Amino acid sequence: MIKIEINGQIVNAREGDMLIDVADGAKVSIPRFCYHKKLSIAANCRMCLVEVEGAPKAVPACATPVTDGMKVNTKSPKAVAAQKAVMEFLLINHPLDCPICDQGGECELQDVAMDYGDDVSRYSEGKRIVGDRNVGSLIQTDMTRCIHCTRCVRFGQEIAGLKELGATGRSEWLEIGTYIEKSISSELSGNMIDLCPVGALTSKPYRYKARSWEMKSTPTIAPHDSIGSNIFVHTRNGEVMRVVPKENEAVNETWISDRDRFSYEALVHQDRLLQPMSKEQGEWQALEWETALEKTADLLSQYKNQSNDVVVLISPNATLEELHLARQLFTQLGMSQIEYRLKQQDFRADKLGLNQGLNRPFASIEQLDAALLVGCYLRKELPLLNNRLRKAQLAGARISCLATDQLDQNITMKPDMINPSLFNGLAVLVKVACEIKGRAVPAEIADITVSADAKQTVEQLIAAKDGLIMLGQMAQSDKDYSSLLKMASMLAELTETQVADLAMFANTQGAHRILGDLQANQADNLAERLANKKLVVTLGVEPEADAIDANAALAMLKQAEAWIHVSAFTSATATDYATIQLPMAVFAENCGSYINLQGDLQSFKIVANATGESKPLWKILRVLGNLTQLNGFDYVSSQDVLNEWQATAKPAVTVNYQDLALSKPDNAMNLTQAHMGCYAIDSLVRRAPALQATPDAQATVRTI
Repeated sequence: MIKIEINGQIVNAREGDMLIDVADGAKVSIPRFCYHKKLSIAANCRMCLVEVEGAPKAVPACATPVTDGMKVNTKSPKAVAAQKAVMEFLLINHPLDCPICDQGGECELQDVAMDYGDDVSRYSEGKRIVGDRNVGSLIQTDMTRCIHCTRCVRFGQEIAGLKELGATGRSEWLEIGTYIEKSISSELSGNMIDLCPVGALTSKPYRYKARSWEMKSTPTIAPHDSIGSNIFVHTRNGEVMRVVPKENEAVNETWISDRDRFSYEALVHQDRLLQPMSKEQGEWQALEWETALEKTADLLSQYKNQSNDVVVLISPNATLEELHLARQLFTQLGMSQIEYRLKQQDFRADKLGLNQGLNRPFASIEQLDAALLVGCYLRKELPLLNNRLRKAQLAGARISCLATDQLDQNITMKPDMINPSLFNGLAVLVKVACEIKGRAVPAEIADITVSADAKQTVEQLIAAKDGLIMLGQMAQSDKDYSSLLKMASMLAELTETQVADLAMFANTQGAHRILGDLQANQADNLAERLANKKLVVTLGVEPEADAIDANAALAMLKQAEAWIHVSAFTSATATDYATIQLPMAVFAENCGSYINLQGDLQSFKIVANATGESKPLWKILRVLGNLTQLNGFDYVSSQDVLNEWQATAKPAVTVNYQDLALSKPDNAMNLTQAHMGCYAIDSLVRRAPALQATPDAQATVRTI
């Protein structure tokens, strides 16, 4: 450690740290535009000029490393004169449209100009005008306001991994934009809106909706994937206006994915189920809640203790409280077939106690030496985890991939292995590892042909001090998922690495903890689970869209005697086949808790008014418990439910997949592989108009 002096204050610092970082740590304010702690140093705005003793002129704090004994003054006449001169130059061409700019009230340029700008401009010449670029449905551009800080450019190159924006021209003719007009395709693109210090990049869905001072900001948890990103929801009079990131270095750093940012649009979609409905003589009729719940309770009572004839489908995005109450209600009613694994076909591994967890902190991904992605499109499935893996690769980690087809990655994959059968592709790696380690090759894969790519991948894993094998959505949806887990476990043991079977949804981990033991002696696959049901209960699930086997789901709904549909949305399928529909509160309208991929339990509160007559699912289940005369349904709040679960919860299981049987498929090429588009994973993102207008809105299911 060294000591420096800032404005007469002695500050401890590490030699080589940039002056602006040391000043921030000492709570000394230095204005800046181009600097951002997560991006590389550009030093092109010069707003952070400060006086350093011994230097002939003011120096940029963002690009000046500290040295022992350095004396810095950020408020001296020389420093302030330099900062005011920069401010004057920045405002020469900036339009004076603050009253109509969406950034007004939260604009960094506006704030800094209050301290360092003059009230009268010395320039009377016309300001330059730059044409706007259409970069897609998420970001609105107004490039005349751009001050060329290049934060957006550096974000695309360094964080998103896609060089989509750049600078063309020089001097007065410098422009930021795409080389040819096209949509920005990054799944993290909305972060450019937060990074822009002026109004050049703003949110297109939010445009002209509200001002910052009109809104209330409330922290909550993103409801889509297993990262559990921390976010702020901005509301006005109880209506959600927009979503922005909340900084949490251990979880999402300062970023959020586009689906976390823009899915709130679905809250007011025309498909919202606004009141309880019941089908009478083929016609839908609106009901009061009391009547609807009584009808639902009567229907449930008719099928009491008929477990083989009833299936309950609950979303893996349901809260811990909802999952716990669903288990309490339906098991007491003698209905133990409660299913949340709708994107999984093969259930055999679950009988050991499936644990789709990372089993390590998110930050540790950045320290990996090698990784293998098996059936894992990490960029689309878990964008923020992919961001951490990309950091590891940039630091020297060797990343390889095994997938069923070519994926548009933003990480360099060496080797990038393509095999129509994940079983065959993983079997090659296991065979190579066995040969290198002098182990017997399992008979089931002895006839597999070895490849050079497989040897390179295995050698990378063996050489790594910290290596990880990650299984993603394509692997989990495979018809021979249990054998993939077995071989991944064998490969990890042979290469002395670890396996991470990645949970995809907001509370998959919680669902495993609460419902996992119910799967031990039940169905081996999804088709078996859905077959021959008389009563179907769906809780936050649209079977025809959420189940990987849509045909089996539709067949189940068509032949069922009754379908109780508890959801935020109605649909054509629900209109045709449901018996009762109950409106459910969703993201921002609900409270509860999730367990994310690294095992954090994160709770959140209601931040917005419920749409229509929607009710939280935990309240619906509690009342149904009372109406069906069950014991223990006297909870006053969701916290009571959480406390009860925590008092009885068993620790997360540690599973040894080596105990699984290795069974080669009858036809290793006859597999269904699926990778769902970013914006098809749940009912909210499927109904967010801005997301559905992006290139990533295409969901792909590939049958081989």
